[in-house]
Amino acid sequence: MSRIALITGASSGIGKATAMALSKSGIDLILCGRREDRLRELSETLAPYTRTTILTFDVSDRKAVTHAIDSLPAEWQAIDILVNNAGNAHGFDSIEVGDPADWDAMLDSNVKGLLYVTKAVTPGMVLRGKGHIVNISSIAGKETYANGTVYCASKAAVEALSEGMRLDLTKHGIKVTNIAPGAVETEFSLIRFKGDEARAGKVYEGFVPLRAEDIADCIAYAVLAPAHVTISDMTILASAQAAATTVYRK
Repeated sequence: MSRIALITGASSGIGKATAMALSKSGIDLILCGRREDRLRELSETLAPYTRTTILTFDVSDRKAVTHAIDSLPAEWQAIDILVNNAGNAHGFDSIEVGDPADWDAMLDSNVKGLLYVTKAVTPGMVLRGKGHIVNISSIAGKETYANGTVYCASKAAVEALSEGMRLDLTKHGIKVTNIAPGAVETEFSLIRFKGDEARAGKVYEGFVPLRAEDIADCIAYAVLAPAHVTISDMTILASAQAAATTVYRK
């Protein structure tokens, strides 16, 4: 019987690439996101490889998360792999002029949303005595940088949550993997800079950034590792990136 993976933020970027990578190993997929049209398009693309189903909800809405996951048909309820990918950066301002609405958006999705989805999925894993949780953190969770204080704090929380989950859940046969990407060219910067394409594009100028597929390959490596192996933490940087804000550009 195929394993089942639930992926949040599957409509684009790392989530979409992860769905495509896992589908090639025959893992059945629960594709979650807010943009139903994109999820359906992805589902059709993956149809030759594996079974899929779609859940549309915002991870920051606790009731919506619980309702959506509880609504899964019986054949989809035994979730083996959870990929907590949904989340974003909003704004790039010094703390004294930052917008509290941006802070709320980051903490609600990056931290609370991750918790809500994990809370909905892990009881079943504990009951079955097996499972794998993959949390998408960031290099920003390991290195704080100027003008990204709250985003960095939200991803540092993911780092702590991954470690804590591993301490709490290993005894139940559940693996926990923390993935910390560096500069990945997705919609990330476009969202952070409120749709300013020119400013977002400059983030990736002068070097070759990571692609979503690079991170998806690392996630697939972790979840396909032998039963006795846990990839606990993985940091992936572009070859021109030495640290969070140290990038050597041509």
